[in-house]
Amino acid sequence: MKITKVETSRLQNIDLNEVQFGKTMTDHMVVSHFKNGAWSEPEIVPYQNLSLSPATSALHYGQAVFEGMSAYPKDDKAVLFRIKDHAERINKSLERLAMPTIPNELFTESIIELIKLEKDWIPKKDGSYLYIRPFVFATDEYVGVRPSSEYTFIAFCSPTGPYYSKKLKVKVETSYSRAAPGGVGFAKAAGNYAASLLATQKAQAEGFDQLIWTDPKEHKYIEESGTMNLFCVIDGVLMTPSTSETILAGITRDSLCKLAKELNIPTKEKRISLDELTQAIQNKTLQAMFGSGTAATITEIESIAVGDITYKLPELNTLCVDLFKTIKEIKHGKVDHEWTTIV
Repeated sequence: MKITKVETSRLQNIDLNEVQFGKTMTDHMVVSHFKNGAWSEPEIVPYQNLSLSPATSALHYGQAVFEGMSAYPKDDKAVLFRIKDHAERINKSLERLAMPTIPNELFTESIIELIKLEKDWIPKKDGSYLYIRPFVFATDEYVGVRPSSEYTFIAFCSPTGPYYSKKLKVKVETSYSRAAPGGVGFAKAAGNYAASLLATQKAQAEGFDQLIWTDPKEHKYIEESGTMNLFCVIDGVLMTPSTSETILAGITRDSLCKLAKELNIPTKEKRISLDELTQAIQNKTLQAMFGSGTAATITEIESIAVGDITYKLPELNTLCVDLFKTIKEIKHGKVDHEWTTIV
């Protein structure tokens, strides 16, 4: 892989203990182009702006998907979490948007080489990590509705503190819909997030931090939050909505479900109705509620508004604390696990 390094790193001017999510980028990025039916050999170049035609296809028709990954410090090395699963998931998103898939080896090796170069950017502060953003977008210079014939794959990194720095106040959304059956809700497509912004903006103006989306047909079942999959503990059972066409199959979500079963924590993946949730709150059988995601990591939900009623939720119980401790130990390479890649 060809690597062109920066002459002078910007790292010496950055306080890694004070970085905010998504605002600081590292020195380098990976680039590969899809032309004539094949991906080019990835190249690592200095992080830089892009030059695009106003007619670039992605800007008009939305062929753009991305992933969110993380790297954690371990001595003088880096720990990548479930890189192969991210490679598989980006390809599912690409397939749904009629975009060319990326060979798994090309994806994983390019990320590994990038992290080898940027591992000194990983913050050591507890709760911080190096966020990795691979993405693909259509690059045809053509204003016409069709799949592009050319694409660009880029991956860059951003040292970051917690995405959420506090417990969340959330609101159940029953008017707007994030996704619909047959659509692209299960993919990490850029347009999914654009579609969620207005409702989220309105909720934030009302004093909430995030939304809980409900099913688009009846608005009777909770699905996911804007940046997270959802979990609740009801009467000692860890529950999360089943993945579907309208719910992203989160990798952190999947990790928590698998670890819970290994720890003999009763776990159910099922449709969770608003009625079931509110009844559990009122009966005091709801013991905890939180969200999970690569960026959000694991974030506690402090209160939830259902219609005109806001319920204060209990603090995380021992079940959650043990589960979170286990996944953190794996991510930081404190225990050997098939999910981690040491770089």
